[in-house]
Amino acid sequence: MESFVPLAERIVDALLESRPGLASSAGDHRYDDRLPDLSPDGRTADRAMLTDAANALSELDAESLEVEEQVDHALLSALVDRELFELSEMRAYEWDPLRHNPGPLLHAIVARPYAPADVRLTQLAGRLAAVPDTLAIARGTLRDMPRVHAETAVGQFTGAAALIRDEVPALLAQEPTLHDRVEPAATAAIAAIEEFVAWLRAGLAADAGPGRDPRLGRRLWEARLWHTLDTELGAAEIQRRAWANLERVTEEIREAAVELVGGPADDETVRRALGLLAAEHPDDHTIVDLAGVTLDEATDFVRAHDLVTLVDDPCVIQEMPEFARGVAVAYCDAPGPLETADVPTFYCIAPTPADWPAHRVESFYREYNDHMIRNLTVHEAMPGHFLQLAHARRHVGSTRVRALARSGPFVEGWAVHAEELMVGRGFGGLPVRLQQLKMQLRMTINALLDQLVHCEDLPEAEAMALMTGRGFQEEGEAAGKWRRALLTSTQLSTYFVGYTELAEVAAARPHDVPLRDWHDAMLAHDCPPPRHLRTLLGV
Repeated sequence: MESFVPLAERIVDALLESRPGLASSAGDHRYDDRLPDLSPDGRTADRAMLTDAANALSELDAESLEVEEQVDHALLSALVDRELFELSEMRAYEWDPLRHNPGPLLHAIVARPYAPADVRLTQLAGRLAAVPDTLAIARGTLRDMPRVHAETAVGQFTGAAALIRDEVPALLAQEPTLHDRVEPAATAAIAAIEEFVAWLRAGLAADAGPGRDPRLGRRLWEARLWHTLDTELGAAEIQRRAWANLERVTEEIREAAVELVGGPADDETVRRALGLLAAEHPDDHTIVDLAGVTLDEATDFVRAHDLVTLVDDPCVIQEMPEFARGVAVAYCDAPGPLETADVPTFYCIAPTPADWPAHRVESFYREYNDHMIRNLTVHEAMPGHFLQLAHARRHVGSTRVRALARSGPFVEGWAVHAEELMVGRGFGGLPVRLQQLKMQLRMTINALLDQLVHCEDLPEAEAMALMTGRGFQEEGEAAGKWRRALLTSTQLSTYFVGYTELAEVAAARPHDVPLRDWHDAMLAHDCPPPRHLRTLLGV
């Protein structure tokens, strides 16, 4: 029987080869000239590979392995099982056009100088050349799309065409000898994307109804939740804890509001306090600069309070590319753990869409005010995602499993823990503390929304009332989150569940271990699910 390390490495290679997007994001550029093969033959081959991998892993005696490799075995088995579930049960490639968006895979080559221009352009030409066939397969596969997915895809695919039109020429200018190879592929890719967008628009125009229900239903949602979270907590317990946390944080934000503006400890006082803070906000022209200022502030604060070891990796703050907009307001795009080139992390923020009316823009920036941006920067960058993922890239194990099998609850749980950690030591004073508590409410409501929308048919009006009432959210933020709950499933639960579990690990710090050392230890194992982190730390 094959021993674990060579078997794991063989399965990792098969996963990287069959998933060029996963390979690119992990920092392995061998397949940067390809797009995913979602053709019937491609899916059949993929299912066979995953089934063979699952069988081989199940035949191993995991108990006989060292602890680090026991964890890797569990992570790889879970990853393979999750991919089989997505392929065989979720089948999102049949109904979610966002699964077919080439934008992120093209952007990965254009945005990061991981190799000389001629190498990247050659790989880019391969991906561009694959776009027409890929989208033809998509048109032949997609059926009965949810309206919200099709509408979002129109915007994202239009952004993908703009990416090719606007950014490829600048890269090509660095290596004009490849013009004759890249330009025709780019032209054909733009035409194919525009044809796909027209096809989506025609479908939307022809069917005035909602299309397929984007809600998964309890059976499928709970199955996906199990794969997403890799936790002992079941759906009912998560919902019970979320309602309890909502009560706890509501009391805390009322007390903090009284401290800021006085008055009784009630929701009206909270609204007065938040309204006062909301008046101090950036706009489309200043939000990126403000994020830069807050990153410097947060970095200085982490250093002064010795919270976690800093790194000298570069972090670039920029506007979110158009092809990525429509789901989240901000994200952290870090180099993959297998990346060998010296490339930056991108902390991306989406400005408001150009077609928004003035009142909606104002609502957005009341939500993302100066103090909320400070808290957002803590979450996305320092000491949240940017710093945590920089630590993760420094992990070296006997296999590359953890480079692929990264836990969403760990990543999001650390970022939410970082928010609480920073305000607990005074970062940004009472104004940021109020925003952090508001984010705690939002995170908790996210988990409730995720389950109530997909399993209990929560109506939009009740969801909006929960967010704007109990969560004190601006209407624009709540409307965006409603869309996100329909567009995604189980991801909105990762924040609350990850925070719940990581807060327990953080609280288990031995009394003789300094805070920074414990945080460094928590971040030293890449991004395992919190239950495995407890094993690795001996908690």
